[in-house]
Amino acid sequence: MSGAKMQELVKVGWEKSVGEIIKLDRDTAAIQCYEETSGLTVGDPILRTKTALSVELGPGILSCIYDGIQRPLEHIAKHTKSVFVPKGIQLPPLDRTKIWEVKMNPKVKEGHNITGGDILGQCFENALFDEHKIMLPPKAKGKVTWIAPTGDYTIKDKIIEVEFEGKKYEYTMSHDWPVRTPRPTAEKLQGTEPLLTGQRV
Repeated sequence: MSGAKMQELVKVGWEKSVGEIIKLDRDTAAIQCYEETSGLTVGDPILRTKTALSVELGPGILSCIYDGIQRPLEHIAKHTKSVFVPKGIQLPPLDRTKIWEVKMNPKVKEGHNITGGDILGQCFENALFDEHKIMLPPKAKGKVTWIAPTGDYTIKDKIIEVEFEGKKYEYTMSHDWPVRTPRPTAEKLQGTEPLLTGQRV
């Protein structure tokens, strides 16, 4: 495990169970697995991803049910036709094929400078959350060189192109974010009414 980093995401064993490095001692790593580890034996492979444990953020996240490592449980049930989650199953957290009707922000135009958190547009999520605001990822910034018109898009379609320090960057409606890195915020708003779920939680 030489070169490995703390909190790096790894795939453990032949079934590629999800794990995270929680301790390093020279070239030895302690890995916390987030799935059943029965059947693992000495000599089984460990695949480094060289990325942190992350979640995918974007439209659809508020309409799906996930487990603790953002596996879409409803989609897994339909895919496997079982109530059990098989080891190592990998399905995208957000639906890549669903078409979203996106209303782009008319205030964002070519030539404007934008930064992380600026609202690019919005789409209808569901009756509970209504509008899902689509934002530029927190660490992104630059001058807008192209922006998509209002229309129908999937979460992986390019909706904006930004230039910063001579390089161009493309962004979609979704992006990955490391779970252990706090999201930057301007302020924390106090809740004024409870979220009614109909369930005892």
